[in-house]
Amino acid sequence: MPKTFIEKENKTVNVKAKTIKELLQKLSINPDEVLIVRNNELVTLDAKLAEQDSIKLLSVISGG
Repeated sequence: MPKTFIEKENKTVNVKAKTIKELLQKLSINPDEVLIVRNNELVTLDAKLAEQDSIKLLSVISGG
């Protein structure tokens, strides 16, 4: 299971998922609210996950 760091909650979790999209669904996270970084590279929702991956879900900050 990839290790997933959730910046908003400042915690690391292990969730069994095959894609980023599935991971976000299992964590009940809106994909529009996070940037997804896998092994220090920005990825999209359809990116596949491997056991050794390190995922960071970084909060998107917007303002005006």
